[in-house]
Order: sequence, then structure tokens, then C-alpha cells
Amino acid sequence: MKRHASAHWQGGLKDGQGTVSTESGVLDKQQYAFGTRFENGKGTNPEELIGAAHAGCYSMALSMILGEAGMTADSIDTKAAVTLDQVDDGFAVTAVHLTLTASIPGADEKKFKEAAEAAKKGCPISKLLNATITLDATLKA
Repeated sequence: MKRHASAHWQGGLKDGQGTVSTESGVLDKQQYAFGTRFENGKGTNPEELIGAAHAGCYSMALSMILGEAGMTADSIDTKAAVTLDQVDDGFAVTAVHLTLTASIPGADEKKFKEAAEAAKKGCPISKLLNATITLDATLKA
């Protein structure tokens, strides 16, 4: 299975601008630029998109693992904080911190934590990233 996305860029690094689009049309020529990536400009940036992809992938993986353990969540809310650091040879995504809050009627706390960790390790986006991935998981009563 392949999914497609595209980017278009014009100009130099600091004065240029670009757009990103996805095959589904959910993103259609969304603006990004130096200001949206390194400052507070209006638009998106690659790290924000990676965060959204990771949070979404993780939530689906957790839902699957919970189901295999006989649990169904009323809600799974995942936030991803992506860290972009300057390193010796430029910039790199060095870390992603996932913050999970889940509501699962009758859930066993230990089984929930095990499922949350398994999803962190097993989701395809986690496997893709060469970064430290951490997780705070909270089970709502």
C-alpha cells in the first residue's frame, strides 16, 4: 500500500515559501516556510505533520492492541510533541513525546500500560522515526 504526498518550494531558505498536498486532498497546497518552521509564522511545517501522523498512528495501534486484550476504549486522546534540534551536521528530529489519555470502562491499569507501551513500540510511525520516543499514559476513571 502506498500513500502519496507532494511538496512545492520556491525561493531561498529564509525568503522562500512552499506548499504541501496529500493524495486524499485533506491537505491541499497548505503553506509552509522558514517562518512556520523556525518562528511563529502562519502555516504548517514538517514536524507538525509528523506529530499528527504519529499521534494518529499510535492511537489506531493502541486501539488494536486493546481489542486483542479484550478492552475497547470510549476515547483515546494522543498528543505528540516533536523536537527538532540543531545537531553537528544540521537539524534532526531527536525526540517525540506522546501524551495519552484514554477512557476505557473496566480497564485493568497494568494491562492498559502494557498495551500503551506495545503501541509505542509497534506503530509504523514509531518504527520509522530515528528518535527517542517517550510516553506518558493516563487511564481516566
